[in-house]
Amino acid sequence: MLADTDVLIGFFRGRRSARSALEKCATVELSAITYMELAQGVRDGNELKILRRAVRENGWSILPVSESVSYRAMALIESYAVPRGLRVADALIAATSIEHGLTLMTANVRHYRRLPGISLRPYRP
Repeated sequence: MLADTDVLIGFFRGRRSARSALEKCATVELSAITYMELAQGVRDGNELKILRRAVRENGWSILPVSESVSYRAMALIESYAVPRGLRVADALIAATSIEHGLTLMTANVRHYRRLPGISLRPYRP
């Protein structure tokens, strides 16, 4: 399962629904983009340590932006940026999901639902 940023934000804010959703997954993976969005949102070094520790202690893997992910994201942007407003971060997260054959758990289903080849699991906060 690839966890979208919104699910992990819920987890770090202590939402039981996010913790429960993640605990039900056999494995949890993060796009490097998701990790960077979370790291960008920390307020200090202590929160960064909490983020790093949570990734390590929960056994979450961080998937890099590979060449194939980059090319897939570029194709998604070319096809969906203008007609549907697809943003770069969402394109990279979607491309990671598609390239690795992982279902994307997200509360933002509308951002992704029309993208070809993506499998979604809605998260309800």
